[in-house]
Amino acid sequence: MSDPRTVAVLQPGYLPWLGFFEQLYRADVFVFYDDVQFDKHGWRNRNRIKAPTGPHWLTVPVRHAGLDKPKLSEILVDNSRPWAKKHLGTIRQFYRDAPFLDRYLPTLEELLARRWERLVELDLAAIALLSGWLGLRRDTVRSSELGVDGGQTERLVSICDALGATRYLSGAAARDYLDVAQFDARGIAVEWQEYRHPVYRQLHGDFVPHLSALDLVLNYGDESLGILTSDAQRGVG
Repeated sequence: MSDPRTVAVLQPGYLPWLGFFEQLYRADVFVFYDDVQFDKHGWRNRNRIKAPTGPHWLTVPVRHAGLDKPKLSEILVDNSRPWAKKHLGTIRQFYRDAPFLDRYLPTLEELLARRWERLVELDLAAIALLSGWLGLRRDTVRSSELGVDGGQTERLVSICDALGATRYLSGAAARDYLDVAQFDARGIAVEWQEYRHPVYRQLHGDFVPHLSALDLVLNYGDESLGILTSDAQRGVG
């Protein structure tokens, strides 16, 4: 009998939160769902960091005028605005007292300073950077590379089949729409991520959860992965 193989499928986002990287940590193969419809008010082009007054949005301006229900892979970055310079200045200002700002900011600055045309390429590069800082090395693939079609659950099952999955790791929010019976019929077990957000020392007063993973990394450096994946903080359904 072959070893169990866990596959997770998530849309890439801009500087994602801890739960995204916890799924990456638990997967044997992580699929970037890059060819689904772009959600205009989601997390594909924005995330939050912590300011002295509370959560603060970092938003990458995008262009999708004239596109009918565009896919994430089709979304272009609006480089007519100096968004990267603004993001870096904001991070530098809010995290000037963070212990690991000087270690990580130059590399982030080099990444954001490139001229990004497609949002998905920026997102994937930022995820790779944060993954490296966290010490996460996993096999990854883009859904657009697999040539798999189908409806919502049907396509996820086919992706898992194509990658030899015995387990599919899903976010808990998908309980409302995922047809688990389709996975059962293919011999694939569904495991639910019930992520319990760790509480850690932050700048600027009381703890604020669900920020970009950048907040944890700038405050804890090499300790970040241990905090993110702590068994005491992680629930499995």
